[in-house]
Amino acid sequence: MSPILRRQTWSQMTATERDALCQRGLAEIFNSDLRESIGSLIEDVRVRGDQAVCDALQKFDGITISPSQLRVSADEIAAASIDPALENAIIDAISHLRAFNDQLLERSGDWQMEIENGLIAGEKVSPISSVGLFVPSGKASYPSVAYQLGVPAVVARVPNIVLVVPPIPGGNGEVDPAVLVICRLLGITQVFRINGPAGIAALGFGTESIPKVRKVVGPGSPAVTLAQVEMQRHGLATMMLLGPTESLVVADDTAHVGRLASDLLIEAEHGTDSSVVLVCTSRDIIDAVENELQIQIGDLPANRAEACRASLGDNGGAILVTSLTEAIEVANVYAPEHCQVAVSAQHEEMVVDGIINAGEILIGQHTPFSAGNFVIGVPASLPTSGFAHVSSGITVNAFLKHTAIAKANETALRRMAPTVIALSDHEGFPAHGNAIRRRFPE
Repeated sequence: MSPILRRQTWSQMTATERDALCQRGLAEIFNSDLRESIGSLIEDVRVRGDQAVCDALQKFDGITISPSQLRVSADEIAAASIDPALENAIIDAISHLRAFNDQLLERSGDWQMEIENGLIAGEKVSPISSVGLFVPSGKASYPSVAYQLGVPAVVARVPNIVLVVPPIPGGNGEVDPAVLVICRLLGITQVFRINGPAGIAALGFGTESIPKVRKVVGPGSPAVTLAQVEMQRHGLATMMLLGPTESLVVADDTAHVGRLASDLLIEAEHGTDSSVVLVCTSRDIIDAVENELQIQIGDLPANRAEACRASLGDNGGAILVTSLTEAIEVANVYAPEHCQVAVSAQHEEMVVDGIINAGEILIGQHTPFSAGNFVIGVPASLPTSGFAHVSSGITVNAFLKHTAIAKANETALRRMAPTVIALSDHEGFPAHGNAIRRRFPE
């Protein structure tokens, strides 16, 4: 039986090998041929609007609809029905997400301070004017993404929320009813069935049927991710990057091997473009995890097993480290979308404190990635491809903007006058200085 885990030792890896480990997804996302194809599609949508969107749906998804059918009707949303157990699960997840994002909103409120006598400065926090939520539907259906994106936008009180989702593969244009139930629960009424990259372009430009928005968020394939990047040139704000999923687990010799294997398979089963890494201080644990993976992967359908082998093989694997300090170094260099810490209780705090580059950190083996993805309430749409170095997951903060506010009285302005004049004279802006000189002539 062929090994599942690609094995490497951090101290023996060259700079090139370390860099290759961290480059996951970027080459495919920014492939020149894909970029040319997406560029042509974007221009087509800009020029031909709805019809180009329908043509893209037919070409890439094999689904034929007319422009009048792009919008999911209010009747379809109202009539959407799912298994009660699934609806209860969705309601449970939404309640956790609301609680988490309500708390964030409360912590992100307006504020002000007196910087000096007579000078007040602060911020006013308000929602962005509009947003497009992209919910993927290709390799699988992802209603969890709908509420992971929708709840923060609703909590932020974004006045214009548009949700786009590709129809169910092989159907006649039907949208996953679970996504529609979520829209009904959240009060999202503008819902469109669109192919991913074309949908991103349509949201950025606006078409005859699809309203233009100022920002788009949502994970997806390399094509969807590249479409978001390319649309920034047309003034559409996006999150960087929400591409193929990835996870990293830091473990020591106290970790439960069966749970380690199970948790590695969570993100690994997403697709052959996913990346999953086990960073471990024990060669024996890595050996045992390999044996357990061989067993557990046999419980998966062929397509999921294939994805797991790719994610844990060429795309990821096991990294043997000499210490937890070195494990922290690996995690921070890799900057994973999802990170789990499975170490002894006495070292847990040290490891969590040390990891600063991660979309999320789930602590302990009772906090698997699947719980984070579906119900805990923390964000699950997180930066991939190393962008956890510089960005965060999608929460209510992604839908808020901060406007600076200041007020000075005459005393404060007189006190600041020499500073303004000195700097305006140095930078060559006489009107800046004159505005002060004319107020306070000598």
